[in-house]
Amino acid sequence: MKLLRVGLPDAEKPGVILENEWLDISAFTSDYSKDFFGGTGIQDLERWLKSNADHCPRFEKESRLGPPVANPSKIVCVGLNYASHAKESGMDIPAEPILFFKSTTAICGPYDDVMIPRDAQKVDWEVELAIVIGEKASYVSRDNAFDHIAGYVLHNDISEREFQLERGGQWVKGKSCDTFAPLGPFVATQDEIQNPHDLNLWLKVNGEKLQSSSTSDLIFDIPFLIEYISRYMTLLPGDIISTGTPFGVGLGFTPPRYLKAGDIMELSVDGLGTSKQKVVAFSK
Repeated sequence: MKLLRVGLPDAEKPGVILENEWLDISAFTSDYSKDFFGGTGIQDLERWLKSNADHCPRFEKESRLGPPVANPSKIVCVGLNYASHAKESGMDIPAEPILFFKSTTAICGPYDDVMIPRDAQKVDWEVELAIVIGEKASYVSRDNAFDHIAGYVLHNDISEREFQLERGGQWVKGKSCDTFAPLGPFVATQDEIQNPHDLNLWLKVNGEKLQSSSTSDLIFDIPFLIEYISRYMTLLPGDIISTGTPFGVGLGFTPPRYLKAGDIMELSVDGLGTSKQKVVAFSK
């Protein structure tokens, strides 16, 4: 299934894409929350739709799409997880995954504007495959890692490189500004993605393709990441793991290229749809 949330910010309703229609399934669940992903929500929804789909209201496709996961407790990101990206960043290939957090207040919808933060000069793009956790995960082995996945989602890991790399401390400062985590358009449940390690992903800025790669180039694969991360923290249903970005970010160009107000980003991962964000100047 493809799970989406439709409506104005903080007032989204849960829906599914079925036969190219957007169905409002508010009669089944109030939202795609921790409780939905942590229980048998996906399986129960599949059964419910068999007898109730014809009676569901339809969303207008011109409606705003919100982030397809409601209020995850955390976003855990993996840095330098493509060898080519590590090289363009001037960093060594890591011996173990580089982990950092992205504030959940950065989350926005897949077509919402991305706002340049106050005093920012080096705002960058990063197309990524992200995992949505289903069953609670703590000290998970790679052999049963997929049992803890609810689905997959497209993520644009927007980054401010000066905040991230030149201000000292951890990367989180350059990753967590408002609107720096566009998610969606939908969560694809596991049955929708045959092999998450063989997906093309790309990103364009103003129509120019700057990132183009495949998840087959991941240094640390998905089962390893779940095993590794769950050793250091408990992953809760609805939590997001963003698996890293390939080469082609603005930081890697000579000279570097950064986003400015008016730029348009468009990005996609196979099976996860396409998102599009306009860059806007800072405003309170």
